[in-house]
Amino acid sequence: MPKHTFLTVPVGQDVGLTSSSIGLVRALDRLGVDVGFFKALSQPRPGEALDRSSALLEATTTLKPPTPISNSVVRKATSKEEIDDLMEEVVSRCESLSQEHDVVIVEGLVNTGDLPQSSALNAALARALNAEVVLVVRPKSDQVDDLHQQLDGILRQLPDHFRLIRPAVMLNHVPYEAFSQQLGVEAEAPAIIDALSKRFSCESHDYVIMAAVPENPDLAAPRVSDVVDLLGGTVLNAGDMDGRRIKEISLCARSVTNMLGALHAGYLIVTPSDRSDVVLAAAHAATKSIHLAGVILTSDIEPDERMLKFCEDALALDGGLPVIRVPDSSFRIAQRLHDLNPELPVQDVERIEQVMDTVGRSTDASWLRKRCAMHVAKRLSPPAFRHRIAKTARGSLQRIVLPEGEEPRTVQAAVKCAERGIARCLLVGDPVQIREVARVNKLTLPPLIEILDPEPLRARFIPPMMELRKGKGLTEERAKEALQNNVVLATMMLAMDEVDGLVSGAIHSTADTIRPALQLIRTAPSAKVVSSVFFMCLPDQVLVYGDCAVNPDPDAETLADIAIQSAQSAKAFGIDPVVAMISYSTLGSGSGSDVEKVREATALARQRAPELVIDGPLQYDAASISEVAAKKAPDSKVAGRANVFIFPDLNTGNTTYKAVQRSANVISMGPMLQGLRKPVNDLSRGASVDDILYTIALTAVQAQTATGAPAT
Repeated sequence: MPKHTFLTVPVGQDVGLTSSSIGLVRALDRLGVDVGFFKALSQPRPGEALDRSSALLEATTTLKPPTPISNSVVRKATSKEEIDDLMEEVVSRCESLSQEHDVVIVEGLVNTGDLPQSSALNAALARALNAEVVLVVRPKSDQVDDLHQQLDGILRQLPDHFRLIRPAVMLNHVPYEAFSQQLGVEAEAPAIIDALSKRFSCESHDYVIMAAVPENPDLAAPRVSDVVDLLGGTVLNAGDMDGRRIKEISLCARSVTNMLGALHAGYLIVTPSDRSDVVLAAAHAATKSIHLAGVILTSDIEPDERMLKFCEDALALDGGLPVIRVPDSSFRIAQRLHDLNPELPVQDVERIEQVMDTVGRSTDASWLRKRCAMHVAKRLSPPAFRHRIAKTARGSLQRIVLPEGEEPRTVQAAVKCAERGIARCLLVGDPVQIREVARVNKLTLPPLIEILDPEPLRARFIPPMMELRKGKGLTEERAKEALQNNVVLATMMLAMDEVDGLVSGAIHSTADTIRPALQLIRTAPSAKVVSSVFFMCLPDQVLVYGDCAVNPDPDAETLADIAIQSAQSAKAFGIDPVVAMISYSTLGSGSGSDVEKVREATALARQRAPELVIDGPLQYDAASISEVAAKKAPDSKVAGRANVFIFPDLNTGNTTYKAVQRSANVISMGPMLQGLRKPVNDLSRGASVDDILYTIALTAVQAQTATGAPAT
């Protein structure tokens, strides 16, 4: 992800989300910031095929934003509750921007009747991209006190994630004159922002007003050429169609004397085609250098050619007065013009530039500069984490053997792996039974999946298994008996380099998976012990839990080794490790042999890995919650911000991971074993299809190195 990602979130409709988003790009560009833009989820307006934001920026800048995810895909994902998969695709498309730009503006979604889940999707975007939220708000009235109440109501209803980083507010369509009088300041953005911030006590309410964009009808003025496209009219005199803008629309069916008030610059005159007097008056206005926007002639009556010829010279003055013919009633035309979309058309480069410049000048440049210079704590969101694993796995397809090949969840996970190109899965089991499982679950087994009938294979592995276990006196009969277990058979396939990794445990105990690995694969030369970690995909970030599956009651030296291994695993998968050694005591508040073990392990880990950010003993709440950390461990560099949690024993670790997994309904990837020569990973017997899928992906990434350690 880039150094900073800002997500613009509209609060209500017609707040000017597009103009605010592209204007923020201009504000950053004015500061010399290398900025990119991404409209993550497409939300075309009625009657339009595409979103405008990216096209507007392409028309006025050198930016080439990534293609948004289509509206149909967004709808499908929300209807099937596949938001996590959708966010993984968002992270994938945004990834290129992180390499090209220091700051990225991501435009959120407007809440509409056809997409009522927009608020949930905006929150998901903020989490997935670890984005700072910019709330785009339009004042409901010209009263400052009303705005104060409006903002208080908005902030009280914000999703919790939006508060992880102090939200910013971009006020759009601000009535400068009214506000400046009530605040007693000049009608300028810096003065209004400062006065509102002080009056609303923004600092104490933990938000910031970063922009106050003025209400300016001129910025909403369409060109006459835009009206021609809307009405499908015939151009009788093109004149300056692309340059003249419509500020007012005047329906003229009165005498010329009574319509003189409509002859002003920027007025579009709508009149029946047989009102030659009105056309003559408009032509005369042109001779007086009155820049009318144009004239629209309505009704099914053809205008008098002699009259148009008579006005020809006047209509041509100063660029030319546009005259358009539309065979419809004046009333109907006036209605259609009233409903004219005020949003920026892609072709109107001049207006786009004016809007972007206005927003850019109305933004607090000082705040924006400081914000971009600040370090933002890196949080690897679950979608970003999953994308990282899947992308790395796809880089080199590994053969992952699944000895529980007849188990339905395993088959489903293997199919999803193949569809995503994550790994080449080998299902071990009765081919007839595996195909029946696929049929019952309406699955098509793709070519990337191999089915291995274990019966013809078992005898071939008896001699090499006896050789591997000759120091333990393994007999041929006992080897033959052991190989009747598909997990043992698959482990031998891994030991003999016929596959690259193994995943099991959906219907076997942890011991059934790990014992053959310890006997036949053995530990890596650099490892003192085999341990495990779970990657816990919480809504806002991924945490690492170790050891929750292997070592029942590690001593201090083993616990220190587990901490170092777990930190290395976290770092290898994109998580900057901040390690908390968990206990029932925080930094000496309690005593006992268990606390002393954790304290000693922390000291040993610091000695062996002095670069490691580690602290302990810490209680879980002190390690994870900043408010608790401020009271219990104010001087700790780990408390309140830990992302790697090392539990003192298996009882504590296994209980905690399952409680979090089930209570918070999160995906837990693992356990991923650490310290083996080759990757073998265990599953919880309650694992979901996605749990299995991403454990396979983790194993595939581990398999890309010779030692079984995760690939960077």
